Amino acid sequence: MINAVLDACVLFPNVLRDTMLSLAERDLFRPLWSLEILSEVRRNVLAKRPVDAQALDRTIALMNSAFDDALVEDWEPLVPDIELRDPDDRHVLAAAISGRAHAIVTFNTSDFLGPKPLPGDIEIFHPDAFLIDRFDESPTSVISALTDQSKRYRRPPMDLGALLARLDRCGVPEFGEEVRRHIW
Repeated sequence: MINAVLDACVLFPNVLRDTMLSLAERDLFRPLWSLEILSEVRRNVLAKRPVDAQALDRTIALMNSAFDDALVEDWEPLVPDIELRDPDDRHVLAAAISGRAHAIVTFNTSDFLGPKPLPGDIEIFHPDAFLIDRFDESPTSVISALTDQSKRYRRPPMDLGALLARLDRCGVPEFGEEVRRHIW
């Protein structure tokens, strides 16, 4: 199974986060994150959306509870030796190294370029490409996860088509198109 660090920008949009975690529940990959990544999610959500901080903290606690092996620790000593185009993302790569990740999923793929190649077998994936890879690996499991996810939404209610439209707006339109081609 692929171990993938989910960057804060992937965990920020609710629908995209739910999709990623729904696929992880189906063992299509093992999600990883650090407290720093979760803190970044929290800061960004509270800065951009009028949400209840306690509800957000509850969501983060539920994520850690549901994926009790997702939290990467002891990544901090690695940060000073990492050189990236965006030094603010060194903590993400450090978590990937410490967590023995195969991938980092981020919208900011160019931020992970640097003067040296990434260590080990770590690949950087845009969420669209990562989701398409999961779909190619197991289309039935992905469609089942998406169908179940769509049924959980009540305000507003969403069918699979509406969920895919929301995912398009979250920045993963090629994934949505691939699923649509498969089922319609």
